[in-house]
Amino acid sequence: MNSSSGQNGSSYVHYPDSITTVIAKNLTVVLLGISINYLNGTLIYTFSKHQVFYHNPRYILFIHLVVNDMIQLTTAITLFVCTYVFYTINTFLCCFIIAFAIFTTLNSPLNLAMAVECYVAVCFPLQHLQLCNIKKIYIVITCVWTLNILSIIPDIFYLAATEPALFFSTVYCESVRLFQNPIMIKKREVIFAMYLVAVWVVLIYTYIQIFLVARSAKTTNSDAKKARNTILLHSFQLLLCMLTYVYSPVQKLVLIMIPRIYIHFMFVWYILLQILPRFLSPMVYGLRDVMFREHLKKHLSCSDTYKVSVRR
Repeated sequence: MNSSSGQNGSSYVHYPDSITTVIAKNLTVVLLGISINYLNGTLIYTFSKHQVFYHNPRYILFIHLVVNDMIQLTTAITLFVCTYVFYTINTFLCCFIIAFAIFTTLNSPLNLAMAVECYVAVCFPLQHLQLCNIKKIYIVITCVWTLNILSIIPDIFYLAATEPALFFSTVYCESVRLFQNPIMIKKREVIFAMYLVAVWVVLIYTYIQIFLVARSAKTTNSDAKKARNTILLHSFQLLLCMLTYVYSPVQKLVLIMIPRIYIHFMFVWYILLQILPRFLSPMVYGLRDVMFREHLKKHLSCSDTYKVSVRR
């Protein structure tokens, strides 16, 4: 984060952070990460303690999203802190961390395809149990992870085959610096473009269909308002996730156009891309859900009662 260079070895003027700014940025990121992971951990614990959630595909998809967000946030913050504390780390360790960061980052927009389950529940209620049974949900989750693992593993093997000595050295741990082969870059751009188009098409179609069905069913104003709010939150979260796919072009553009504020801009960009979407997930899918919120309240009230009894 304290230095950057352009492509083809060209360098730009650097404006490194002061010690105070470095401490402030790292404390901000770490505290936000701990807070969000604590909230997500509470949701996972609530899910694990109530059997009623195990047989509902919507809650299984939700908790998978939460676990994915926790892994993604942890790896992202680890990389962020490492760039300041160590600057360079062992290449093998870097590949391991980046692999999980890429898996979970690519999973994030695909997890938003949970809207498909909502679409089936609203538009095809009679076929919902057949189309969205528990077995099929686990198959979908497995396919999502397999698809994203296969998108990065070949890059790691190619790097190990062409530059084996690199794995015994240290590097600045960033995917765009680690995987610089033109074929890898082009493949990554194609995958990002495919994800971007496919997820937007699916979500826009499902949301339009859900909205039309809700209108035709003559729902109450409160129901319609809740549906609109959910759609807006989904769309905003999706937009933040999709910005991940334009991270590299924006990084290069800012570095060339306004290098003086590059470090500060990228920090804000990092908060928007890596941390804010992880905070929205429990809000959109968990705390707004009536049944999950009720069980969460019971869990929190039991925890408070236990603390009081211990103190006595």
